[in-house]
Amino acid sequence: MDESSMPSPSVTAPGPPTPPVPLAALLAREELGLRRIAGPADADLLWVHTSEMADPYPYLLGGELLLSAGVLLTDPDRYVARLVEAGAAALGFGVRPVHESVPEALVEACDRHGLPLLEVPPETPFTTIARAVWRLMAEARHRELRRVTRAQQALATAAARPDPVPAVLHQLAAHLDGRALLLTATGEELHTAGRGPSPETAAALARLAGLVTRDRPGAPASATDTDAAGGTHLSAYALGGEIHTPTRGDRHPQGQGQARGKRVTAPRPQAERLALALATRRREPGDHTVAGIAVVLLSLLTAPHRGTAAADRSAALVRLLLGASPSEVAPLLGPEGPWTVVHARCTDGTRADALTAGALGASLGSTLVDAGYGDGDAVRVLLQEPHAPAPQPGWTLGAATPTPLPALPTADLRAARALAHAEATRTPLATETPATGLASLIPPDRAAAHARTLLAPLTPPLAETLRCWLSLHGSWDRTAVALAVHRNTVRQRIGRCAELLGTDLDDMDVRTELWFALRQE
Repeated sequence: MDESSMPSPSVTAPGPPTPPVPLAALLAREELGLRRIAGPADADLLWVHTSEMADPYPYLLGGELLLSAGVLLTDPDRYVARLVEAGAAALGFGVRPVHESVPEALVEACDRHGLPLLEVPPETPFTTIARAVWRLMAEARHRELRRVTRAQQALATAAARPDPVPAVLHQLAAHLDGRALLLTATGEELHTAGRGPSPETAAALARLAGLVTRDRPGAPASATDTDAAGGTHLSAYALGGEIHTPTRGDRHPQGQGQARGKRVTAPRPQAERLALALATRRREPGDHTVAGIAVVLLSLLTAPHRGTAAADRSAALVRLLLGASPSEVAPLLGPEGPWTVVHARCTDGTRADALTAGALGASLGSTLVDAGYGDGDAVRVLLQEPHAPAPQPGWTLGAATPTPLPALPTADLRAARALAHAEATRTPLATETPATGLASLIPPDRAAAHARTLLAPLTPPLAETLRCWLSLHGSWDRTAVALAVHRNTVRQRIGRCAELLGTDLDDMDVRTELWFALRQE
C-alpha cells in the first residue's frame, strides 16, 4: 500500500505528467529501421541518452533508451547488468563503424538480464531516434492533456448541477472508466457511481478511506493499493468536507424530549471526515490530475458551516480557473470588476501550504486564493480592489493591472509573467501592464494581426523566451532565472529566434518592433 500527499482542497491540480513511450511504438516507425534482437518486447521509454562510457551507470536516471556504438564495450555481461541496475528501459546498439554486427555476447547478456536490445542500422543516426522518441512523447502528452481537459470541463459542469456531488462522481467514474465512491471514515457509502466493485474490492476501498480520514497528525492525504485478486487499481483521497453524525449528549429542541417529567437528551452532531475512493482497471498518467480536480470540487461541495455567499464565490473561482466562461461565474463572483490577479511565491523558495496561502490572501484583503498553482509552489490571489497590491514580507509578487472579469485569463498570464520578472530582478513586487502610450493608439485588431504575421515562425516556447529576454534588456542570467532554465538554453533559443525571424536581434529597431508584437499577446 502506498501513502502519498495530495493537494489540499484549495489547490488546483497540476497538469498530467508526460506519458512514457511504448517500445512497440518506436519499433513501428519503419523509417528508423530498428529491430529488436533480444530481451522482452515490452518497455516504457521516458527519455533517450547516448553514451560511449564503459559504465554509464552514474549518469542514468532510469527509464532511458540508451544508445551506444560499443566503443568501450569489453565486458557485455557486466555492462548490461549495470544498465539494468540503473533502471535503463532498453539498449540501442549501433552497428558500424566500431562493430560490424551486434556482439553475440551482448545479445546473450540482454536475454539473460531481461533488457530489450535494439539493432540500429548504420544509416540511422542516433539523433534521428531521439527526435522520434521526443515526437512520440509530445503526441502522447498532447492526447493526455486533451483527455484531462475534457475531464476538467465535465467535472466543472457537473459541479454546477442541482445535484453536484452525484454528478461529479458520475463524470469521474466515466472519465476514469471505473468506480467512484464518497465514503465516510467508517466506510459507509454516501454516493457511488460506475460499475459495482466486488466485496473484496469494496472492503479494500473502505480500509483505504479509513487510512486517509484518520484524525491524527501526519495522516496521509491519499493512499493507493492494488486488488490482488482482480488487479484493480485502488486509491482514496481525503476531502476537506465532512458530515455530522449524531451522538448522545444534547437536548432535544424546545417542546420535545419531555417524557414522564424527565429531561431527555438528543444526539449531538459529531463531525466525520469524508474520502473519495476510486477503483479503476488501469492507471493512466493523467488520472492523478483528474482525481485531484475532483478532490477540489468535492471538498468545496461538502465543506460544512460556510456562508452561502462565501461558498458560491470560492466555487466560482475554482470553476473559472478550471475553464468555465466568465459570463457563467460573473453572477456568483459579484461585481464585474475591476479585478486584480496576483501571483506570489515564498521568497525563501519553500512551498506555500493552504494556511500560509490563506494568510497571504488575508493580508491582500481577499479570500479568493488558489494555492499550489502551476509548478506547485506558487499562489494566485484574485482581488476585487482596483488598486495595486502592496509588497508582502516573505513573498515575491507579480500583479496584472486591474481588469474586467472577461479579461481575467489574459490578466492571469500577465501576472505570471510579472512574477517571473520580479524573481529575475529580485524585486518584491512587479506589475505587468497592457500596452499603453503610442502602442495604445493602434487599433487592437490591426496590432494583433501584425503580431501574428511577424511572430508566425516562432513556436510558443521560443516566443515566450524572446519576450522574457527583451523584457529583461537582453540579460542571459536574469532570463534563465525567470524561465528556470540554463543560461546556455536561453542563448540557444534566442539564436534560434534570430535564425527563424531572419533578423539581427542586436538592432534596437528590430527589438522595439518585436517587443511591440509580443505585447499584443
